[in-house]
Amino acid sequence: MKIICSFLILPLVCMLTSFTNHEILKPFCYFQTTDSIPEMNRRIIDYVNTKLKKKVGTGECWDFAAEALASVNAKWDMKYKFGKEINYKKEPVFPGDIIQFENVLLNYEIKGVKYKEKMSHHTAIIYEVKDKTNFMIAHQNNGYSGRKVGVSPLDLATLTKGKFTIYRPEK
Repeated sequence: MKIICSFLILPLVCMLTSFTNHEILKPFCYFQTTDSIPEMNRRIIDYVNTKLKKKVGTGECWDFAAEALASVNAKWDMKYKFGKEINYKKEPVFPGDIIQFENVLLNYEIKGVKYKEKMSHHTAIIYEVKDKTNFMIAHQNNGYSGRKVGVSPLDLATLTKGKFTIYRPEK
């Protein structure tokens, strides 16, 4: 069993809870094992691993997600509803979930250099979950890997405009 977690003191952190309006909230820590990832999501990540650095379909971002879902016989609307909508604030996000961006603007800084990244209409597959708002995403037709499948970081805390929806693949 592989544990996906960035905390060395996980048991202590997971015991902590937040109290607001006399309600006990779920632990704020992030803890996920490969055993907890839904089977269909694991199969999608297996598919992604076979396509890294390769062009899928015509190289459009949607082609990659569509072919990944087809590879596992997932049920979806064949447009942009890629399965069951997930509320990332209340439900866990798993590798293999699909993320759809609409008019998104990300502003961030790396080593003193400021970046702006725009995704007017973009589809990606969540490749790795670092915590509730930090992911590695697999996608194509982007500035990182062009029309071939590549993996890049996504920090939702840097989102300054637009919206995104996360979908869980379904049978």
